[in-house]
Order: sequence, then C-alpha cells, then structure tokens
Amino acid sequence: MKRKFRFLPWFAVALMLVVGAQLSRADEPAVSAAAGGVTINLDKTSLDNGGQIKITGKAPAGKDVFIEVVSVDKKARASRFDTDVIKGTDKDGKQSISDKYYVEKMGKKEGDIPHVFYLTEEMPAFYQILAPKDKKEVFAAEQKKKNKWGMSAVIKGFGDGASAAFNDTFGSAEKIKIDHFQSSLMQSVVGSRGTLLDPLDDKNTTARAMQLVKARFANIGKVFAVSVDVQPDGSYQATFKLPTGSAPGKYKVAAVVDKSTKAEANFTNSLTFPTVYMATAGTGLNLLWPFIITLLVAIFGVMMGAGGGFIKNPLFVQMFPTLPHTIIAGTVMPTVLFSQGSGILTYSKIKFISWKLGVGIGLAMMCGGFIGPGLNEMITLAQYKSAFGWILVVLALLMAWQTTPGYLEKNKKEQAILKEFKKRAEEAAKAKKA
Repeated sequence: MKRKFRFLPWFAVALMLVVGAQLSRADEPAVSAAAGGVTINLDKTSLDNGGQIKITGKAPAGKDVFIEVVSVDKKARASRFDTDVIKGTDKDGKQSISDKYYVEKMGKKEGDIPHVFYLTEEMPAFYQILAPKDKKEVFAAEQKKKNKWGMSAVIKGFGDGASAAFNDTFGSAEKIKIDHFQSSLMQSVVGSRGTLLDPLDDKNTTARAMQLVKARFANIGKVFAVSVDVQPDGSYQATFKLPTGSAPGKYKVAAVVDKSTKAEANFTNSLTFPTVYMATAGTGLNLLWPFIITLLVAIFGVMMGAGGGFIKNPLFVQMFPTLPHTIIAGTVMPTVLFSQGSGILTYSKIKFISWKLGVGIGLAMMCGGFIGPGLNEMITLAQYKSAFGWILVVLALLMAWQTTPGYLEKNKKEQAILKEFKKRAEEAAKAKKA
C-alpha cells in the first residue's frame, strides 16, 4: 500500500511549485521589453480570433511614440497597376519619386501613362501604425479624401517616428521584394502583366510599398489609428484591437520614437473552426455565413440559368470587406461548378438544353475566361465595383423591360415557348412522382 502512494508527496510538491509560479506572475505584464531608451509592455501574449491588447511603456520625455503592429508569420499578395499620368515638377522644381523614376530610369516624359504593374507576395497579412492622439488633425484631413488618401501624406504629416516605423518593415528591397512589369494599353486590356523590369532600388521600393499597402488594405482606418496617449514624462499607453479573422501566428509590436530609439514585443493569434485562414486572401473568415448565403444564391441562380456567381460576387464584396475582390472573383469561379453541374444534370433530364447553342456560346466564354482573370488583377476595388454595378443595372433594366405587357404582346412566340417549357416541366414533375 505504501509503495502505491510513494510518489504522492513529490507530485504535491511539484503541483505547489507550478501554482506558486503562476500566482507570482499574476500581477506582472505578459510581455515586457526595453531597448534604446524605450520600454514596451503588453498585457497579453496570445489572442483567440482577435481581441484587445493594452500596450504601455515609457519613452524619452517630449517625444512622439508610434506603435507598429505587423504580422510576422503570414504574408499576403498585393498588386497595383499604375495608370496615373506622369506629372512635371512643382513650383519648387521637385517631382514625385515615382514620376522621377519613370522619367530618369524608363525614358518616360511628362503626360505619359506608365502602364506599369507592381506586385509583391511579401505584404504582411496585417499591418497598422498607431499614432499619438495629437495627430488627429493629420489623420482627419486625409480621411476626408476618402479613397484618394495617401500613405506618404499621412506618414509625412505624422513625422519622423511614423517614417521610422514604416521603414522598419518596408525600408529596403531586402525587407520586401516588389516586382514590376512594363505593360501596354493592349496588354492591360487582355490582362497581361507585360515584361519584367530590373529590380527597384531601396528608395523606390519604399515608395512603391506605400502604394501597395494602400492597395492591399484600401481603408485608411485599417492602416492607421490615432490612439496612443503620450504623457509629458514620456509614459504612454494605447489599446490595440486585432480584428476578428486576422491572420494566425506571431505578431510584432514595436514602440518607435525614431530609427534608433525603439523597443519590440510579440504576441500570437489563433483561429478555431468554423473560422478558417485563407492564405491567398491574407485573412480568416467564418464559413457559416458564406455557406448560408451561397445556398440561397445557388437556388435562385440555377433558376435563372446561371451558377449564381454574378449574385455572390457583389454580395461577398459588400459583406466581407476583408477579402480582396480578386480573391472573391477567383474563389467564386470554381465553386459555381458545383451548382452548374447539378443544374446541367437536372435541365438535361427535363430536356431544357440546346447543346448546339450551348457549345457555340461556350467557346466565347472560354476565351473570356482567359482574359477576365488577368484584367481583374489590373483594376482596383473601386473600379471593380463600378463595372460590376453598371453591368447588373443594365441586366436588371433589360430583364424588367422584357416582362412589361407591351414587350410580351409583341413577342407571342416567346410566350408560346414559355408555355411549352412550363408544360414540359409539369410533365416531368408528374413522371417523377409516378
């Protein structure tokens, strides 16, 4: 009997040591780090599908403190097609870095459209800079510009600390690789990337990274927040909120005063089913709502003789803004095969398919299928919404016009076909019941 319980005292001691260690750390911050005259503390080391973290610390008195939060483990894709007209120098004789590059390195001139496509696969899946609260006017001024806000304008307005924070992640070609391609008007129409150009230097890499960050995250509120409360003695605090569905893995949190005065800490984020991470989109998504929406759309779409993609695309763009429009279009495309496959089988059984017409227009759709994805890569979210919106408006007006009494009266043949279809459907239903 004694031998059976001889390990109990040792187990009790070990348990007491573990509990004591946990209790001794209960009042300590989850993370505490110091470097270059700056300290940073996080109250949590891990999050489950997003959440809040309180950030505190101390910096040299009288200095601005910027906090950069960036995902380390997960990278995403970002692209931009530059069709902005090249401008000349301003009244001070200065020219933008981008336009200067086109003129000096690529032989372009003022008034030209560059047609250069920029692409990176190394964009952090999440990126945000928290600025001191006294920078609200700078943020508000750019926010009023809506989709015309500029990364460079915000960072310049915030000052050296914001520039140092950004350069810490995007400051050279070694930190982020950006490919760029010389395209043409005709190549862009068919969605071609064009000819790969020589690598960008560090200065142009940083400038293009700013444009790609904006292209990736679109909304200024996703990239910047004015929430750091800095006291006269240099102590600071901020509450950071990681959105639900953010990438899993390790995140870096850096408190930055200038390029040589900063401190870093880390936390991790995890996702649990039904929220899944989509590497191509750089974000996670709860599968429940897309499943329900797609079920309803598929029913209606097949009734209209389609897979439902033309309905799901605008719905998903509006309802799931964290997903890039290119990922939505690319993902919806193959999923339509499921509804189309079952729809084709059912329509074939009730003899509603004209295979001669189907093969004829199918060849045209095949050609469009090669052009569409490449062209989609070249346009912005705003351009995508505008084009899709006008197409749907035209289709809606056309279908509404075809249901008016005057149209139906002039097209009795169409009415006869509809009656025949209805008759066949009723006969097929009766045969199925029998």
